[in-house]
Amino acid sequence: MTDNQNQPRDYDAVLGGQSPPPVDGVVLGGIEGVKRCLSNPVITVRIAALSEALKYGDAGLDVLIQALQDKSRLVQRFAYRLLRQKIEPQVKQALQTYKPWNLEERLNEYQGYHLTQFANRQVVEFDANIGITDPINKAYALRYWPYENEDNLPSKLSRLLQQPNAHKLEALVFGLWEEEAYESNSSGIIKALVDAKQYLTNLKAIFIGDIIGDECEISWIQQSDISRILQAYTKLEILQVRGGDGLQFSPPIRHNYLKALIVETGGLSRDTVAQICQMNLPALEHLELWFGSENYGGDCWVEDLNQILFEEKFPKLNYLGLRNSQFTDEIVSIIVGSSIIHYISVLDLSMGTLSDAGAEELLNCSAINNLDILNISESFLSQEMIEKFSGLDVRVLANNQKEEYNDSYINSRYCSVSE
Repeated sequence: MTDNQNQPRDYDAVLGGQSPPPVDGVVLGGIEGVKRCLSNPVITVRIAALSEALKYGDAGLDVLIQALQDKSRLVQRFAYRLLRQKIEPQVKQALQTYKPWNLEERLNEYQGYHLTQFANRQVVEFDANIGITDPINKAYALRYWPYENEDNLPSKLSRLLQQPNAHKLEALVFGLWEEEAYESNSSGIIKALVDAKQYLTNLKAIFIGDIIGDECEISWIQQSDISRILQAYTKLEILQVRGGDGLQFSPPIRHNYLKALIVETGGLSRDTVAQICQMNLPALEHLELWFGSENYGGDCWVEDLNQILFEEKFPKLNYLGLRNSQFTDEIVSIIVGSSIIHYISVLDLSMGTLSDAGAEELLNCSAINNLDILNISESFLSQEMIEKFSGLDVRVLANNQKEEYNDSYINSRYCSVSE
């Protein structure tokens, strides 16, 4: 919880995407009065001022464009919604550079192939004979290919560090680290990565475990304690991990720069979720958790998410992904009454077990209109229900709906990725 309950919060503002109620003083003083209101600490006053700004032509548009940089994401998004209906050249130029969310790749469906994009960069395989040709705009991947009798990942990392551009690298992807990933965990490559911190001084994004089913099923991937990476790379912005078996974030640490934490599993432990909640991540904007199946260690339930949903654990959170879950309807029942639904801009419930009943609860929640993007792909929704979402002023993704099993002895709805 925030310490001072009297301080305005983002979600204290307008609910349901509706215009704010009139605020005394907003219209006084013309455009200068509007500008004064935009310095007010109360979110509702600033949002009301934006509506007034539309009355003042180009000067008002300039105010709206400036509001795209407001410290409140809710004010930013309100300005964005007003501006995207305009055709003026200065508006179009401003909207080209404004991105309400910058990890668009996370909305793509899980294909079961090696990554082609990571951290908004093209993924390329590291080849020591070619070297590092673009350390800024490409993510270099290191993998163990058993059929080529190659060295393991620590050896490949050592060769990468010998490249003259290694210190400029911003993104690294680590795939299969040994021939049998289900017999050895990631501790070896994590140790090698930690030892390399003095060379990889510009590293901003790391993915541990770009391993596909042909190499090792996701629930068989043996992970280890990931916290050492955060301790070593204090300027890291994106950390992605695949595999939940043995995954730990211990001891709890503070990391001032991490913006995105992505944990993909076929079965996520409630102990791991508790460890994530104990971390102090003041810059975190993107949190994505794949819960998986109880048959593969996924013992989380909705109460394990209370710190995330109700206690403003990550105050800058913009994207919340509660994906690949066997209890998506139960998540919806809790989230529609939570504080977080009022200030995130992307809610991703894809790959889970969302039913028409759960979707109806979402539709009945006025705060859902505050979202920029709602991802409910790979769920169990009827076409009639999907059509109901078309009335929202929200980008709704609802691709590839699944069909329930016709079997009375097993759960007829299932998460997309488990084994």
